[in-house]
Amino acid sequence: MKKACEMSRDELASYIDYAVLKPETTEAELIRAAEAGVQLKVKTLCINPAYIALLEPYVKGTHTRISPVVDFPFGTSSTKSRLAQLEDVMKYDSVEEIDIVMNYGKLRSGKDEEVTEDLKACADLCHEYGRRLKVILETDALNTDEIIRGCHCVMNAGADFVKTSTGFLTGHELRGAASDVVELLLKETDGKCLVKGSGVIRTREHFLELIDMGVDRLGINYTSAAKILGEE
Repeated sequence: MKKACEMSRDELASYIDYAVLKPETTEAELIRAAEAGVQLKVKTLCINPAYIALLEPYVKGTHTRISPVVDFPFGTSSTKSRLAQLEDVMKYDSVEEIDIVMNYGKLRSGKDEEVTEDLKACADLCHEYGRRLKVILETDALNTDEIIRGCHCVMNAGADFVKTSTGFLTGHELRGAASDVVELLLKETDGKCLVKGSGVIRTREHFLELIDMGVDRLGINYTSAAKILGEE
């Protein structure tokens, strides 16, 4: 397997979900960020659902797709509401993947079966439409046992990715895609689903290390992507 340091800029960009998620971002700022992400040839623009129609023209005919976030950043809506949100974003041709937050409060309450059932309903709906589902655990709010159980909920639900963080958690130490956290996800999933690291990836060295560890995708804030790819 090719080492990350030997990959081309475009190969590295194909690992990036380019996150533009702050709610205060203006439409003009979103468009500028989308244009920059497309120029970098990132895998997806990770955006809030309200802006899919605005940004879809900018990815049309390019290497870049759109990966909206659903029930973000808390993951506490009912299953019925989550399914309705998923239905809404899947009407767009540019959407191939969706990121959704696990109800990690229920996970911490020991309600693994409820968590799995909810995620299975969401994953099944995505797969009906030919889309892939990434499930955010919010690992900074969880202990090691809870992270492991969360991984099994994702795998048992048939979701496609397990992901570390939203980047919006407060009141906790923010470690995001720290190497030991990602290593735990990779070990526990053991190839049964894909792994996305997200949060606190700010240097090229960390980015390359995570790729070499075996992650399949990395969530990178749009303000850091060019630097991480060596463009600045």
